[in-house]
Amino acid sequence: MEMDEALRRYDAGDAGRAELKLLVKELLKLLVAKAPGHAVEVRVPPYGAVQCIEGPRHTRGTPGAVIEMPADIWIDLALGRTTWSDARLTGKVRASGERTDLTNLLPLLTN
Repeated sequence: MEMDEALRRYDAGDAGRAELKLLVKELLKLLVAKAPGHAVEVRVPPYGAVQCIEGPRHTRGTPGAVIEMPADIWIDLALGRTTWSDARLTGKVRASGERTDLTNLLPLLTN
């Protein structure tokens, strides 16, 4: 399945696990390409997690900076359908540690 098809299904409200996984993983890859590094771990359970943003690298245990959110919030952020501040207001985004404000990195794509 291609990203365009997965996005069409997401927009129609028909996205299943496979479509969500594809969208999350591809958008996380774009985040890493835009902000390479290992200072922040971005988690979108159960579909993916990446380390990004320059800064201190963690090697064991939980990283010092973690962002975690559900797939729909991540997809909407990455596509510019919501802002970082609005996503934080939903209470569904957990961010702790330094460098966990993604405002300047988003959106990754506009649609």
